[in-house]
Amino acid sequence: MILELTLGIIFIIISISLLLLVPLIIGAPFEPSKDDKIKTILKLASPQKKDKIVDLGSGDGRIVIAFAEKGYEAHGYEINPWLVLYSIIIARVKGAKNAHFHLGNFWNKNLSKFNIVTLFQIGYIMPKLEKKIEKECKSRTKIVSNKWTFPNINPKKIENNVKLYIIN
Repeated sequence: MILELTLGIIFIIISISLLLLVPLIIGAPFEPSKDDKIKTILKLASPQKKDKIVDLGSGDGRIVIAFAEKGYEAHGYEINPWLVLYSIIIARVKGAKNAHFHLGNFWNKNLSKFNIVTLFQIGYIMPKLEKKIEKECKSRTKIVSNKWTFPNINPKKIENNVKLYIIN
């Protein structure tokens, strides 16, 4: 009985550790966007009602929820299951019905159905992400990056260290 209980506790500890550590190993570290940055992202994105928005690495869902609260269809891809669950709960509490959260790695998702792509990633992935965006996004797709820049695409506008790119 004590052995089974001990093994059960060890299993739970290992499971929770893996759920917390794996996203840190294969994804970017979580750093929430500040409110002033979210306002700038919304402003630079200047969405139309027909636009579909995606946040790559949506973290705690702040950006997706902000767009959804304004009536836009917004999706977030996040690799950390705890952050996805948190985002879903917060979106429901806030009544953000157009906020959709997906557990998964955005590298494996096709971005072609989105008109606006937002991101707050990390510098070393920007060259690879630039290639993915150029390959998958349609002409005139807006890319809004909090802080980080692409190596070969020039931003159309920079405000509050948020960059707006428009794919040709």
